[in-house]
Amino acid sequence: MEIHKKYMRQAIALSVDKMQAGCGGPFGAVIVKNGAVIGKGWNQVTSSCDPTAHAEISAIRDACQTIKDFSLKGATLYTSCEPCPMCLSAIYWARIDRMFYGNTKDDAARINFDDAFLYEELVKAPANRTLPMDQILHEESIEAFNLWAKKEDKTPY
Repeated sequence: MEIHKKYMRQAIALSVDKMQAGCGGPFGAVIVKNGAVIGKGWNQVTSSCDPTAHAEISAIRDACQTIKDFSLKGATLYTSCEPCPMCLSAIYWARIDRMFYGNTKDDAARINFDDAFLYEELVKAPANRTLPMDQILHEESIEAFNLWAKKEDKTPY
């Protein structure tokens, strides 16, 4: 467990250092594979004007570039806070094997990083969500999927 604490402390240090440097909110993450840190990330939402630049997303991007692969199978993520729904989805898409987190989503909510509405929206049918959503041009859109299904030289994921 000491090795996990070591990497979690790195994630926490990133959260503090980059927040104090004005990069964004107090969130940091590191990704480890085969005993080496392959990715680091911190919240850069406000400094990069990118609402997707959360610590976990940034760490995933960094790790994938480091190993030149979109799959982080075999990797462990250490993040200073329980991930939001976007980040949690990205963690699953990246195929990360394990995750350790420090703060909870309730801790984040107490400092005005509240993702509760996103969790509530995700379980609703599209027609019942706060964001108006209308499906159009399905017959035209599905053609790209049909082409993908037939493509013999695709890289599956």
